[in-house]
Amino acid sequence: MIDLSVLTEKASLVAKEAGTYLRKRQRTFDRSVVELKSMNALVSDVDRSTEELIVQKLMEVFPEAGFLTEEETTTQKTDSQYTWVIDPLDGTTNFVHGLPIYSVSIALLREGWPVLGVVYEAGMDECFTAYEGGGAYLNGERISTTTSERLEDTLLATGFPYYNFSKLQGFQDTLAHLYQHTRGVRRIGTAAVDLAYTACGRFDGYFEYGLSPWDVAAGVVLVTEAGGIVTDFSNNNVPVASESIIAANKSIHPLVYTIIEQKIG
Repeated sequence: MIDLSVLTEKASLVAKEAGTYLRKRQRTFDRSVVELKSMNALVSDVDRSTEELIVQKLMEVFPEAGFLTEEETTTQKTDSQYTWVIDPLDGTTNFVHGLPIYSVSIALLREGWPVLGVVYEAGMDECFTAYEGGGAYLNGERISTTTSERLEDTLLATGFPYYNFSKLQGFQDTLAHLYQHTRGVRRIGTAAVDLAYTACGRFDGYFEYGLSPWDVAAGVVLVTEAGGIVTDFSNNNVPVASESIIAANKSIHPLVYTIIEQKIG
């Protein structure tokens, strides 16, 4: 039987080491060397080298686990009982343009379900951690989602899809409605941080579609352990296996879901 609390501590140290590397690289980064995955999705050698560092360290921590990683710098093995899910640099575009909002995201799945999550916001030196049944923490201090009950009192977060624009009109209709019935909707450019901020109460909720498992796996654990609810746009409790996500406190989640159901379907 593995000890999730010990693994969480070790994973957070790995995330911090990777984040330190990212901060150093950003100071001298040449944006002319980035590659384009798709129209709005960038990737650089920093993404790959950071992922290699993380994979090497996690292999030492838990050699029996498989890996699912964004940049595929290691063999993608997802048939193990336990699987590390890694986004070495969530917020690459922010990083490339010198913005300080980017993160390292590490999650551990047990038979496909996230049970451990670490999001290290390197630019702010903030480490969010959680594991199944253990609560959620920011730099060692317990955190929780907000207690807002009315949509009018909320600040929400979202992100824009990099591909699959089939739901774009409904998404825009959702935004237009929420702009008029909330305190605002923020788009900061990293799903992992959006979820971490929802877990600690900076945002009341977050929604987005066009996502991959490494974007949300760690954040799902954070929000859940902080007392929130996480589903996909169909209200199914499978956000890591889906391309969409709604994360919010227990009062706001159903309100956001209802609007998305009406506008996007």
